[in-house]
Amino acid sequence: MDLTLFGEVFLTLLVITDPPGMMPIFLALTGPLSARDRNRAAWQAVALALGVIVIFAVAGQTLLAYLHVSLPALQAAGGLLLILVALELLTGKADDPGQQATANIALVPLGTPLLAGPGAIVATMLFVQGASGTGDYLQIGGAIVAVMLTVWLVLRFSGGIVKVLRPGGIEVLTRIAGLLLAAIAVQLIADAIGSFVTTYLNQH
Repeated sequence: MDLTLFGEVFLTLLVITDPPGMMPIFLALTGPLSARDRNRAAWQAVALALGVIVIFAVAGQTLLAYLHVSLPALQAAGGLLLILVALELLTGKADDPGQQATANIALVPLGTPLLAGPGAIVATMLFVQGASGTGDYLQIGGAIVAVMLTVWLVLRFSGGIVKVLRPGGIEVLTRIAGLLLAAIAVQLIADAIGSFVTTYLNQH
């Protein structure tokens, strides 16, 4: 059995989801939470991301066409969402655990748009479009599950780092994570604007 497609999908999605890069953002968002809540946030985020990617893999083109939404628009929306979260981290408004429910953190921004963001969605949709036969679909599905399992393992065992960093370290990490998130958000919006401009120029 040729597992080339499995490897290609796995490596592509692993690079896009970037588990090591996700770790500081995850720790910054879940730093004030208990270990149990942090672990719950990890699996909820991964479960949501898996669900979103699978839905877009199966019905992404149809869904976007029905809503008359382009992929750049989805990208820009993800960028705006991340900017709001980045501002919270940078201003310290996300530090109070009483203001944040575990499920909220897990769903937005961890599950989407960080894990199941425009990059992962578009890549998966392209792989599905190029697939032929049940074997290819099974390989793509297996690769998606393997990537999400890898991400979950990284997030699940990142708790040990919290004990080393202590509250002061977590606060520094939160500011750095906010800056990284802001940069990711700006890049998403810039790419979306570039796509809009290219599409406009091609039409005229």
